[in-house]
Amino acid sequence: MARERTTHAGAGRDPRDRSGQRSSGTRSTGRRTVGPRSGASRPAAPDRPEHERATRARELRIIGGTWRGRRFRFPPSAEIRPTPDRVRETLFNWLASRVSGARCLDLFAGSGALGLEALSRGAAEVVFVERDGAAARELSGRLAEWGAAGARVEQRDALQFLRAAPQPFDIVFLDPPFAAADLLPSAAGLLEGRQWLAPGALIYVECAARGGLPALPGSWTLVKAKRAGEVGYHLAAR
Repeated sequence: MARERTTHAGAGRDPRDRSGQRSSGTRSTGRRTVGPRSGASRPAAPDRPEHERATRARELRIIGGTWRGRRFRFPPSAEIRPTPDRVRETLFNWLASRVSGARCLDLFAGSGALGLEALSRGAAEVVFVERDGAAARELSGRLAEWGAAGARVEQRDALQFLRAAPQPFDIVFLDPPFAAADLLPSAAGLLEGRQWLAPGALIYVECAARGGLPALPGSWTLVKAKRAGEVGYHLAAR
């Protein structure tokens, strides 16, 4: 005798589905059940605002001296290309004890990183020359905030500044924008020709490594030279 079929759809069926999981009780309609997916990923956290990343990229720190570890920012400008931390550290190792008590000139100051580092390490005076108004104001504000003595900002074109009455400096930072290749030899010629350099002065020169170091005044002797990526940096003595 044939076994009688069950006439009720749910009779005798285990209350678990084929996957072994207990049924949620949702009635099947022939369509895919709509509901929360156990494997669904959470919405991705929004990216940090672009301006925050840009601000961090425009932040520098003092490497040594009384202001060691202090951080500062500089305005966005295509012409401002701060000397990298690693290069600054090497440079001031080269300069060593010559910084303390020295009169320094930071031409094409930009962020002011070189002059600020010199002040932190005991320079008696630093003159920052920067033609960009926003950068000059930022530097002036930083010097006032940090209570820097013996420092001033000249908002002027560097070559015009060098054509004025000279004041001899012991250390000069010469780091013009890479895009204006003619500025470096012009500034070097004015520094030497118009007697801006004290006897035995040291001149730091930074330029694009791929272009090489341009001709310097004959009275300058190159004593140090290194390269860091696209940056060539050199120390000359008068």
